Amino acid sequence: MRNIVVVGASVAGLRAVETLRREGFEGDITLVSGEPHAPYDRPPLSKQILTSEIGPAELQYREIDWFAQQEVTLRLGEHAEQLDVRAKRLRIGGQWLRYDGLIVATGARARKLHTGRALKGIHTLRTIDDALAIRESILPGTRVVIIGAGFVGSEVASSAASSGAQVTLLEVAETAMSRAVGAQLGHVFARLHEEFGVNLVCKARVTGFGGNDRVQFVRLADGWELPADLVVVGIGVEPNTEWLSDSGLTLDDGLLCDDTLNAGPETVYAAGDVVAWPNAWWGGVMRGEQWLVAADQGMHAAQNLLLGRARARPFSTIPYFWTDQYGCRIQVAGRTDLGEAVSLIGDPSQRPFLCAYRHGNEITGVFAIDAPRAFATLRSRMQQHRGFATATEGVSALADAD
Repeated sequence: MRNIVVVGASVAGLRAVETLRREGFEGDITLVSGEPHAPYDRPPLSKQILTSEIGPAELQYREIDWFAQQEVTLRLGEHAEQLDVRAKRLRIGGQWLRYDGLIVATGARARKLHTGRALKGIHTLRTIDDALAIRESILPGTRVVIIGAGFVGSEVASSAASSGAQVTLLEVAETAMSRAVGAQLGHVFARLHEEFGVNLVCKARVTGFGGNDRVQFVRLADGWELPADLVVVGIGVEPNTEWLSDSGLTLDDGLLCDDTLNAGPETVYAAGDVVAWPNAWWGGVMRGEQWLVAADQGMHAAQNLLLGRARARPFSTIPYFWTDQYGCRIQVAGRTDLGEAVSLIGDPSQRPFLCAYRHGNEITGVFAIDAPRAFATLRSRMQQHRGFATATEGVSALADAD
């Protein structure tokens, strides 16, 4: 191969580029991004950027000079429009770009609520530009309504509350963070939001917004109208696969790949939030939607592209999430949708708190608040496939070390 194109410049795309050079690839590399910015770190967008603890420049993974030094051609602010796998080319800005190898890392976009005409003051959060627009509107006393109490929504609630805003957090499910920790422990987050002055309303379905030019209220299915100066919608993401619609690649809630992250053609691999792949540890096809998974996939896809299909290695991982809310470090690993949650340190009303999810004799997941050392130990033992009793032995004694 003499020419590799990486489409998507978030952490998966950047790690792919770094890996190609580190593994000795000396050919041409082109990195394409729909955003006008060089690759940057997304997790702080809903936290330190919203609270003005850091600025946009501090998010950059690499100085712009690094790409020139590595002889990487950056094409920023340009969207991939079409892929022709037979001719090994993709269309960008109306022009065709040829490749020998391709890594698709186009990620995902924030899902929007389609409830009538657009009003100013209604935002989603996925990019640095989104975060800066939201930050401008968060002032002491601002009435902020956040739709969706998952990771992003909860982080925005925490950031807005710390800035003195009046925050209401709406969740259509019965508990907050139920997808991450299961319904069994969702009340932990309800208590946390309440402790810091956020009004959490569960089983709330949004049917529309009201206002003239700018949003003034959020309307719920029961007829309740919530006053709002700012609305942030955090109801998940959708993979960016539209440009692949006539490529012949398999699309099913993402770009469907095999366990090596190969998308079908011998020299097309994929990484990051756009990928749906059979994760052996998970026991089925999944999309990662996590920073660490995306970073690891970027490296793995690049290595497998260089190795060739015959030597490509499967990619399997235990999903890992973390979030900072109200000054608490919250960590989740594995599957929380299987088995029962067993408290190991503290109880759900206390911090630190650690629990493990037990399915038969297996440990399938770990959840912790302010217990990083104990969490890391238990996560490592879960990766070693230890039985539940062996994996959890002595973990409670680590509470004092955190």
